Amino acid sequence: MEAAGLACFVASASVLMTLLEYPGSPLHRAIESRFLRNGAAGLALGGVIAAIVYSPWGKQSGAHINPAVTWAFFRLGKIRLWDAVFYTLAQFGGALGAVQFMRLVIGEPYTHPGVDYAVTRPGPDGTAVAFAAEFVISFILMLVMLVAINSRHLEKLTGLFVGVLIAVYVAVESPLSGMSLNPARTFGSALAAGPSMSLWIYFVAPTAAMLLAAEVYHRWHRDQELACAKLHHSNARRCIFCEDQRGPMYPVGAATENAGGPHEQSWRHER
Repeated sequence: MEAAGLACFVASASVLMTLLEYPGSPLHRAIESRFLRNGAAGLALGGVIAAIVYSPWGKQSGAHINPAVTWAFFRLGKIRLWDAVFYTLAQFGGALGAVQFMRLVIGEPYTHPGVDYAVTRPGPDGTAVAFAAEFVISFILMLVMLVAINSRHLEKLTGLFVGVLIAVYVAVESPLSGMSLNPARTFGSALAAGPSMSLWIYFVAPTAAMLLAAEVYHRWHRDQELACAKLHHSNARRCIFCEDQRGPMYPVGAATENAGGPHEQSWRHER
């Protein structure tokens, strides 16, 4: 599910970047402004991310689709080491497979220098600015997710918050760093496009930033039992994370005998 989720995002980004940046594309010619093209891509990709979070598979796996997110949850003790390793392998596999598949499907427009496999590269301001930008946007994203999933009133909106942030980042931040946030996504494109001296930025900055965000949130809420490693938990899908830590998870809406109501039971149990 994690592999498929990231593959879906990579495929969507590949199609969008080809339509918007390939010189022979009618959409590229129709939208002359690079800022407007970035805005259109941001709206579309933000919608894709939100759809993945709220999809049946996203509700089941937790919709990390990003190794940096997975390891931040590992730092919080919400995913076992073995699971984190296999989540990471699945995410990289999904990204790599999607890029190669889109190369076969789209062909020459996808490999054109204007698109270049939708690869992530630093902007004209250089690697230092790209690293700083990646770090800041990754830190904010992870912190927003942790605040949302640990709020009874905001948890259901986590996918929306993430989608909005992605849309803003693509529209505004991408000229600085290319807007990665995701080591697996960047590696999938970079492997196809060829070696890059800046690839380390997209491994180090997002991972370090999200680990720091997890550390900061943990210190702010040291005495609080934090929510599990899912971006959307208020659903009837089986939760492998809660089962690991607390026993079988009561799905939302299930009848209970020992609590004030079904939602209250599932909320308390997951924490």
